[in-house]
Amino acid sequence: MLTIDGLLFALTIFAALGCGLMAGLFFAFSTAVMKALARLPAAAGVAAMQSINVTILNPVFLATFLGTGVVCFILMIVSLLSWHAPGSVYLLIGSALYLVGTLIVTLVFNVPRNEALASVAPDDPDGAERWADYLATWTAWNHVRAAAALAAAASLTIALHY
Repeated sequence: MLTIDGLLFALTIFAALGCGLMAGLFFAFSTAVMKALARLPAAAGVAAMQSINVTILNPVFLATFLGTGVVCFILMIVSLLSWHAPGSVYLLIGSALYLVGTLIVTLVFNVPRNEALASVAPDDPDGAERWADYLATWTAWNHVRAAAALAAAASLTIALHY
């Protein structure tokens, strides 16, 4: 029989692993994928990133990205309702880091850039300039997402200790 403590433990493990998966994905993009795309001619880089942006919107990615957000939201509420409990501060910090530093940053900074890039014709004469701007700003915000997701995973892992 699953107890409240057992459910909280399971949700925290799920959230920590989800944050870790997202941190790894963002880290890989920042340290390898975007650097590789930057080495391509602008038209090829634009076309490749446009393809990535379509392909990544799949059920596995969305379930991990959004599912982790839902669980973090639940954990945030639990931490506030049981503030006196050991480890609550780590649940709150980890959940907030993921929700703000990963989910909100994605929606406010990365998605609008992806949508703007989707409207660029790879062979557009202004494409190289738009691509260079995209690479710099998108990657900078991706660094934020990677760091926030990793810090969230760490905080949620610490919460498991309590």
